[in-house]
Amino acid sequence: MSVYLAAEIAADQLEVGLLRALDAIGRRNRVLVVPPDFTRYHSRSGELTRCAWDYYGDRLTHILPALGTHTAMTDRQIEIMFGGVPRHLFHAHNWRSDLATLGEVPASVIREESEGQLEFSLLVRVNRLLVEGGFDLILSIGQVVPHEVAGMAGHSKNLIIGTGGSENINQTHYLGAVYGMERIMGRADNPVRRVLNYAADRSLRQLPIVYVLTVIGRDGRCGLFVGDDLECFEQAARLSQRLNINLLDRPLQRAVVYLDAAEYRSTWLGNKAIYRTRMAMADGGELIVLAPGVKRFGEDAGIDALIRKYGYSGTAAVRDAVGRDPFLAANLSAAAHLIHGSSEGRFHVTYCCEHLSKEEIEGVGLRYRPLAPMMKQYDPAKLTPGFHAAGGDEFYFVPNPAEGLWAHRDRFSAIQEETDTWQLTHKH
Repeated sequence: MSVYLAAEIAADQLEVGLLRALDAIGRRNRVLVVPPDFTRYHSRSGELTRCAWDYYGDRLTHILPALGTHTAMTDRQIEIMFGGVPRHLFHAHNWRSDLATLGEVPASVIREESEGQLEFSLLVRVNRLLVEGGFDLILSIGQVVPHEVAGMAGHSKNLIIGTGGSENINQTHYLGAVYGMERIMGRADNPVRRVLNYAADRSLRQLPIVYVLTVIGRDGRCGLFVGDDLECFEQAARLSQRLNINLLDRPLQRAVVYLDAAEYRSTWLGNKAIYRTRMAMADGGELIVLAPGVKRFGEDAGIDALIRKYGYSGTAAVRDAVGRDPFLAANLSAAAHLIHGSSEGRFHVTYCCEHLSKEEIEGVGLRYRPLAPMMKQYDPAKLTPGFHAAGGDEFYFVPNPAEGLWAHRDRFSAIQEETDTWQLTHKH
């Protein structure tokens, strides 16, 4: 049941809407909040978590950021994002341990959703705190925005992947990569989302989950959707498609994407610059990534080593490596990331950073330029989103790739039509 649905509201109305929703839910005595981590700082989830703490007081006993494979939040990040909320309420999710198994998605479902390309079942495992904590309300707070794995972020993804085990994360990511990221991005109905819905319907129903979903537009328009059903997600996704997908009339020969140093410390996160713009890039074009904070490739040592070993070499090479390397096959989210982070040879990606060397960047298949002169040439503090032209250098500037999806209108439509045609032919 959806308890609060509000589209096209002002940002200062988000907390008002949440308070109305919490009133409608009724009294709860032991509450867990599952917000995103600092990589989703702009989701407004930090403010809504603080609002929930103000509302429930000591009845809000735990906060479990949905880290997925990301590193745990630092005290400084917690203070910036959730300022004022007591530090002792926060617990770090470890995707390799502290898990409870709730069910399984059978291989037949994965086979159908992958168009026969994959054959494995998927154990549904989440952080055991959700299951064993004795909560009478679990507030899953997150932003609905175009996403490279789930098409649109939010809803059950926040729990099944954000607090999930390695199987959930590895296999859903690889399913999306094999199916084709460009066929998924910006679409609420896709194979990964259908698998997440299948898992949630059969494995999470026992838990007292209410989803709090935000949609954040760059122009100040927002949305808040609260409920325990799919309707709140579907309405949020429709609004996000209007506010967060930027359809361009011509492909980009050059795009410049800025990665804020406080948010993006690895190419694992920073390659959103590639994911979110690849459908906008022209063949032979150049994507310039300004990455002052990027210091590593993976979020942990094992994944970092895999990225360094195989690089962003494209779908065919990565799938071949999965077949040959048991360690990569056991870390399919890394394989998916390598596929997602490749331009498939269609355009060039230039990373501009100071903490990774030219040899390291070129070793994973990317181009390198020193950061300082590129920051001077493309100063993020002086640029507005969109097209710029100076001295014959035309480029398109994206200040934060996490805020949306950029695509050439014809390319986006053609991929959608191709996918719809396949589904009509094979599934009905």
